Amino acid sequence: MADAHAHAKNHDYHIIDPSPWPFIAGIGALVMAIGGIGWMQDLKGNEFHFLGLNLATPWVFFIGLAIILYVMFGWWSDTIREGHEGHHTRVVSLHMRYGMIMFIASEVMFFVAWFWAFFDASLFPGEAAQVMRAEFTGGVWPPKGIEVIDPFHLPLYNTIILLLSGTTVTWAHHALLHNDRKGLVYGLALTIGLGVLFSFVQAYEYIHAPFNFHDSIYGATFFMATGFHGFHVLIGTIFLIVCLLRAMGGDFTPQRHFGFEAAAWYWHFVDVVWLFLFASIYVWGSAGATIAVHH
Repeated sequence: MADAHAHAKNHDYHIIDPSPWPFIAGIGALVMAIGGIGWMQDLKGNEFHFLGLNLATPWVFFIGLAIILYVMFGWWSDTIREGHEGHHTRVVSLHMRYGMIMFIASEVMFFVAWFWAFFDASLFPGEAAQVMRAEFTGGVWPPKGIEVIDPFHLPLYNTIILLLSGTTVTWAHHALLHNDRKGLVYGLALTIGLGVLFSFVQAYEYIHAPFNFHDSIYGATFFMATGFHGFHVLIGTIFLIVCLLRAMGGDFTPQRHFGFEAAAWYWHFVDVVWLFLFASIYVWGSAGATIAVHH
């Protein structure tokens, strides 16, 4: 009895048990980074020697990716289990929310870098031409010879899709708060469907784009900004699929549903970033340029 009393928890904090996940995640990230370099060297037809091995192959990257995915599954499974065991007290839940807010803030700064690159090249095309090569811009924006995507065709369609997905995920959230299980599942399922549709439309747009990544700095900044956003849509869709499976299993309650809240915050962040991309890169960035003919 005395020993049990000595180890009794008299605070709202959760002292996490020793975990292998940070160490394994570090290994996975290192392998994936080395593999990414090797893959790029392989695409260029070069060799990439590391520790006496020629790693100019895409397989090392995918091995690192598999390790990261395994860590994500194991680490988040542990977090869900800790919540079921009652470790997510009021203080712990608050700190998890702070962590998610800081993560989204770091993602905001990530996209700021791509917007900065785009606006630097578009607002000062003459300087970009001098730094890169004169034929990259011709001193104007969009660069001479570049046909751009009609912003009011597929991009506008995708904007409507994402705005609708923001309303459906909000519907799911309100349904959860009112303990409406059916509304929660339907709202999540619709959001996931809209996210998948967005990805298919963007893939179609990329396949039929009238310019390439290496054509000019316009293509480079366009594909980097919109491509990373598309990657975030894919991650957010997976996030919501996990929430849907958990919702169907009865994991969420009106009082405890931080996992869903985090997914909803992330999805709204993706929505807002797309609105900035659509307004700046698709609409403003293509003003005065030749619009590619739809096929």
